[in-house]
Amino acid sequence: MPTPDPRIPTTAGAGPMSYAIFQLARAHRAYAATLLREMDLHPGQELLLMHLLDRDGQSQSELLECLGVDHSTISKALRRMQDAGLVIREPAAHDRRVMVVHLTDKGRAMREPIAALWQALEETSARNLSEQQAQSFVETAYAITEAISSRALPEEESA
Repeated sequence: MPTPDPRIPTTAGAGPMSYAIFQLARAHRAYAATLLREMDLHPGQELLLMHLLDRDGQSQSELLECLGVDHSTISKALRRMQDAGLVIREPAAHDRRVMVVHLTDKGRAMREPIAALWQALEETSARNLSEQQAQSFVETAYAITEAISSRALPEEESA
């Protein structure tokens, strides 16, 4: 199995795992962006579509919570997606201040292309891994995510 010989900056030497995660995330995002461009999507839009394909008619706030991004990011993505004819946004019947997002027929038709994109991304990403290595990676990645998400706040932040 090939092991890349990365040029790790000396200042990152104390955190080789963190630097590897950074490099992995950057490479993965770049390849995903290439695949998404072929579908006329911007990175992150496929995640919005995936959540709406699971449950159409979510509020912008619900989508924001699912994806863990800020309001301006969701608004910009949804505006682009509406301009592309993938979604429509309309005020909720119970509260006109709440915007509800619905898929259009064009948005619903993205289910299979997005699934194929994720499969291609997965196959490329796991190409040099055994099944056990791939499963172990997934478990490790979620363990690291949990460790970061549940970190103790420094004293000045918790006060």
